[in-house]
Amino acid sequence: MTGIVPGSVDRTSLGITASYAVDATIAVRTGSLDVTTVITARNDSGDGIDRLELNTIAAALGGMVITGATVDGGSVSPTVADQTILVPLGGILPAGASTTVRIAYQATLRRGLAGSDWMFTRSNGTLAMYRWIPWISRAVPFDRPNQGDPFVTPSSPSVEVELLTDQPMVLAAPAADLVKVAAGAGSAWSFTMQNVRDVSLVLAPDFRLTEREVGGVAIRAYARPGGLSGDRLVSLAEHAISAESRLLNVAYPLPALTVVETEGGFGLESPGLIWIPDDADATNLAYIVHHETAHQWFYGVVGSDQQAEPFADEAAADLLARTALGTIRRSRCAEDDLDRAITAYTRACYYEVIYVQGGLLLDAIRRDIGTERFWTALRGYIEANRNGLSGTKALLDVLRAASPVDLLPLLESRFPSLY
Repeated sequence: MTGIVPGSVDRTSLGITASYAVDATIAVRTGSLDVTTVITARNDSGDGIDRLELNTIAAALGGMVITGATVDGGSVSPTVADQTILVPLGGILPAGASTTVRIAYQATLRRGLAGSDWMFTRSNGTLAMYRWIPWISRAVPFDRPNQGDPFVTPSSPSVEVELLTDQPMVLAAPAADLVKVAAGAGSAWSFTMQNVRDVSLVLAPDFRLTEREVGGVAIRAYARPGGLSGDRLVSLAEHAISAESRLLNVAYPLPALTVVETEGGFGLESPGLIWIPDDADATNLAYIVHHETAHQWFYGVVGSDQQAEPFADEAAADLLARTALGTIRRSRCAEDDLDRAITAYTRACYYEVIYVQGGLLLDAIRRDIGTERFWTALRGYIEANRNGLSGTKALLDVLRAASPVDLLPLLESRFPSLY
């Protein structure tokens, strides 16, 4: 039985509610990854679509090969361009109708940490997998001349993951309930997540686990011998959750937060799991943990087009983290516009403009409209867009609506394409 009808419309949409059931196998020594994903998708866009655009970093970094694809049981022939898998539906999926897509691929984790390799790697015994599940998105190139995130991902109501390795490993996963099962010479796990935009994973043979609970949230830190302090990571995460949820007056959105030491790269957020590079110095460690935790609200709860509108999540997360820590500072780059895509900023100044200057602008708005009014407006923005996709102008318009003073001159000067 299929909801697809004959015809074509040359259209897809982000307005699709999709659940994912993922079965993955990893050969630890070679980094070979086999993934089968079953996507149950309902078209909530209001009009017909005839294709899905799925993004996975495995296509950009892992030499991915599609090994099978079906739509409602019938074979289809996807095409791969950059990080996007284009899946033809073989007809039109009308508004309100559902379909089941099965897609299988093989890929290989990179060996090192150079460039963006650290996001999909096997390095020094650690396996790290970001954006490895083919996910409803749009055709966004994997182009990141800086540390920007070239992703846009709607939230999924349910993601089920089963993972098998051929050698014993310790898994750092975002789930509160992680079921480990017998797997011969290797390791196997299963878990389910609700209302998430990604499920990233990190594994190592010798992770040591430190655990604590704060306000009903399970905090878990995974660190390797001789690496970061698990106790320190847990303490920082505890402070981040407490301070940031208090500022927003919005509870931490998931049952657990996992903090994991990685082999390099940058700090990185995913729902319920944050990556902390092992070379993070002591003076910067607190900031990284707080910034990535802040993303659990700005990107986790309220999503956005991270490629085209990085201000919407990065500036808000940076302000939240630095306010919680009391570390708001001046930018080290010249003042620049805040309304551009990640590809419009240099590696040297992307962070200083979007994160630091963006946070400073939001803090200036806070001073203009009043602290209580500012955080109340942000809380309303989060609740109005919970599990949805928003953007820079929507965020700023909420603050404008809450302001007793005219914010337009300030916004016109920094967001010329929006005001």
